[in-house]
Amino acid sequence: MSQKKQIERSCMFCQANIRELNYKDTRTLQRYISSFGKIVPNKRSGACTWHQRKLALAIKRARFMSLLPFVVK
Repeated sequence: MSQKKQIERSCMFCQANIRELNYKDTRTLQRYISSFGKIVPNKRSGACTWHQRKLALAIKRARFMSLLPFVVK
């Protein structure tokens, strides 16, 4: 029987004590978008659930304001 080791990841936003995510900060948001243009899940991003929701909302707002693309060519 082999058990998978869970990788202990701590949320980058919790470590930096960031409470609000700004949709205008496109450099930070681009780190959490895959090469296909999808929002990366929190298992891969390492963000906690609370910050993952805030992150997704910020990415969606940035897309709506044309700061980030909806699709990647």
